[in-house]
Amino acid sequence: MKALQIELPPKVSEEEAKLLLAIKLYELGRLSLGQSAKLAGYSKRAFIGLLGKYPIVAYSPEELRCCC
Repeated sequence: MKALQIELPPKVSEEEAKLLLAIKLYELGRLSLGQSAKLAGYSKRAFIGLLGKYPIVAYSPEELRCCC
């Protein structure tokens, strides 16, 4: 995996930036559910729970079967 270093505004934490990047890449189909969860630092189950707070519907049937 490549590393990226950016300067964040004071109001944006590193954890929030990782989560939002992971969500967007998942939404665009660039990362799988598992890859996105790992990038954000969460388990698949926890990441799915967090996705519920954002208007995203990108689950495949296979991804739903493995975790629920």
